[in-house]
Amino acid sequence: MKKRILLGVISALVAGAGLSGCGEENMTAPKVGHSAGDDRESVAAWPALTPGIPQDPAIEARIDDLLERMSVEEKVGQMIQAEIKSVTPEEARAYHLGAILNGGGAFPNNDKHASVADWVALADAFYHASMDTSDGGVAIPIIWGTDAVHGHNNVIGATLFPHNIGLGATQNPELMRQIGAVTAAEVSATGIDWVFAPTLAVTRDDRWGRSYESYSEDPQIVRSYSGRLVEGLQGSPGSDGLFAPKRVVSTAKHFIADGGTENGIDRGDAIMSEAELIEVHAQGYFSAIESGVQTVMASFSSWNGEKLHGHKYLLTDVLKERLGFDGFVVGDWAGHQFVNGCSNVSCPQAVNAGLDMFMAPDPSWKTLYANTVAQAKSGDISPQRLDDAVRRILRVKLRAGLFDAGAPSTRAYAADESLIGAPAHRAVARQAVRESLVLLKNNHGLLPLARNQRILVAGDGADNIGKQSGGWSITWQGTGNENADFPGATSIYAGIAEAVSGAGGVAELSVDGRYRQKPDVAIVVFGEDPYAEMQGDVSNLDYPGDADLALMQRLKAEGIPVVSLFITGRPLWVNPEINASDAFAVIWQPGTEGGGVADVILRDDKGAVNHDFKGKLTFSWPNDAQPVVRNRGENTELAQFQYGYGLDYGQSVQLAALPENSGLAVSHGDEALAVFNGRALDPWRLQVTDAGNNQTVIASSVSRLQGISVQSVDRNVQEDSRRLQWSGEGSAVAGFFANSRTDLTGYLQNQGALVFDVKVDGAPSDAVNLGVFCGQDCGAEQPITDVLKGAVPGEWRTVSVDLQCLANGGAKMDMVLSPFYVRTAGALDMTVHNVRIASQASADIHCG
Repeated sequence: MKKRILLGVISALVAGAGLSGCGEENMTAPKVGHSAGDDRESVAAWPALTPGIPQDPAIEARIDDLLERMSVEEKVGQMIQAEIKSVTPEEARAYHLGAILNGGGAFPNNDKHASVADWVALADAFYHASMDTSDGGVAIPIIWGTDAVHGHNNVIGATLFPHNIGLGATQNPELMRQIGAVTAAEVSATGIDWVFAPTLAVTRDDRWGRSYESYSEDPQIVRSYSGRLVEGLQGSPGSDGLFAPKRVVSTAKHFIADGGTENGIDRGDAIMSEAELIEVHAQGYFSAIESGVQTVMASFSSWNGEKLHGHKYLLTDVLKERLGFDGFVVGDWAGHQFVNGCSNVSCPQAVNAGLDMFMAPDPSWKTLYANTVAQAKSGDISPQRLDDAVRRILRVKLRAGLFDAGAPSTRAYAADESLIGAPAHRAVARQAVRESLVLLKNNHGLLPLARNQRILVAGDGADNIGKQSGGWSITWQGTGNENADFPGATSIYAGIAEAVSGAGGVAELSVDGRYRQKPDVAIVVFGEDPYAEMQGDVSNLDYPGDADLALMQRLKAEGIPVVSLFITGRPLWVNPEINASDAFAVIWQPGTEGGGVADVILRDDKGAVNHDFKGKLTFSWPNDAQPVVRNRGENTELAQFQYGYGLDYGQSVQLAALPENSGLAVSHGDEALAVFNGRALDPWRLQVTDAGNNQTVIASSVSRLQGISVQSVDRNVQEDSRRLQWSGEGSAVAGFFANSRTDLTGYLQNQGALVFDVKVDGAPSDAVNLGVFCGQDCGAEQPITDVLKGAVPGEWRTVSVDLQCLANGGAKMDMVLSPFYVRTAGALDMTVHNVRIASQASADIHCG
């Protein structure tokens, strides 16, 4: 789940959801991929599971009674989850809403520093609204969900654990149960009932921006963790602790194969056989279901070209019927709109496929509600499917005890501020930090360090709690935070300073590595800045830290031993940085308890080792920066450090100098890059998303779709151009898209432009935008309406758009998926020829 940044790019094809800003609409890139159903086998290939929580006849009878008394309007209301920025308690009462959520960066009263009491007060307001029966309706308690993915990460002062990639390195499943219990306790204190965790992705391509949300590239690690997390959050099935005070409802997400998308593209297409889907990407769901997980979140991504939000085979035939999951399936942030034929405000296809609850975060949820009511009454959604969806939602609420729990403020531990960042909770997180650290190099036994030395602590990650916590930390992307936003937390430097000063040593903080007195040793803390989904995707595995490398090399040249601590959410190529270090450890994104790092890298006051390195790589580490998939059992020869690698203090390993050739070709953008010249050139394919949000790769000479048609026509030679005709029936997109990224930064730096030849035979009747797409909420558009209106009918002309303009608008030019698309909702008849990226081009469309 997430808070979407509305950049007005091709981030979600409009089908009824308009956004503010430049008159652009919420769009998604049409998907290039296999046809739906490729390699589909049979549900018999999946295991028949026994869910951890058996059905209770008393609960089922109570559900029967509730369904009998509920109107269609009330039932549909249960299927809508609105975001707290877009709904009031009064609206929740009027529409009988079943759920609310706070997306990343959403807080009570829109106050980042909202108190625990503020959270509980808002939970109370929604609860009382849902139980108000003054209109004659049925009282059904609302359920509030939140993204507590590494602790209660939206709340100031909460305990934040290492992200999942670090927890995977601990290889300690039992610790996961403790982490789940701590998270549940802190969530309960704020009056919230439900968390969108654990994430069970098995990352296969580390370029994916959510790699740090994955425990491992090994599905067995994920399987061994998922059930323990679920039990930590909810309590163990069959025990008195199940849904006891300080427990919450958990979510297994994102179903399924979100970590297996082609080229690591967020929300992309997982192109694979069903056998691989089962063997690699489903394993975590098996143990989650067996441990009683009550909700499953559908993935934004696709399997072989079919969006998971509309995938009946996987959501219903497999998940619900074969695997026996009897909780409810919730959507991701307006993810239903990406299903073919759907929009943000209408998607019976998703309900019929097995989606039980829409996550509808923007104000258009009211229109979605009205349309779904109409579809339920017309039979587009059958009474049986409607009742099944609502039954599942009511079952979860009854199992969790929400009908009997009373208002959040009346529950045990409600508004108990002592639970937020409690010392016992921080101790668990500190243990997780200690066990997650992976030592890659320790030449001459430099580590562990004596405390009674003069230690220089350098690098921009040294005293930066926001950076060490990563994404999903107070804000969605984890950006815009200061150390003061993490009361009670400890930075890496603070943990080192506390330990050193107590032993008579000196710890000097200097971000740039300048010092007053030459130190005995330098610790450089550096690495990735915070990011979350979409914005975290990268085009290759190079760590772009020239300044960090220069700092290490300067210190080493001055005769100072260098210990490097690498903050990262994925394996990256850092061979030069490793060579510039005497010792090198990966500390991942450790969260708020940075003192755990000092526990391991420093000896105690008596010179003894209290905590050794325990972490082992659960991701293969790359030997160069090329975008090549390296996983356990797949291209293992291309791993610099194999899966399972990790030194400890008992090993005396002298790491020789590593190769420093990144393997990346440097493009200076000197030659034009052809995108379409007589045909779409690899890796791009001509693709259309029509006015009905149906996505089609154009493979024939004539294609007529809803609101748009494509025809191959002649300019210089046979069928060397494409005629694109929009009818004005609704917004439609035509362009060139790929499943791999192209780096256009060389062209950007070389005064490049997007250039194409165009002939207009029918002037536009509405706004026309030309765009570049680099992923969900990543891209930019430039109006070309006036250019097309000014064209002489039937005559060819060349149009050139400054790449800098598109980069300024939000397109990341190092990870382009579509260098050219055109979008309009009006009528337009235009033909395009010879689309290319050129350097030193004289642009006739500039920024502004």
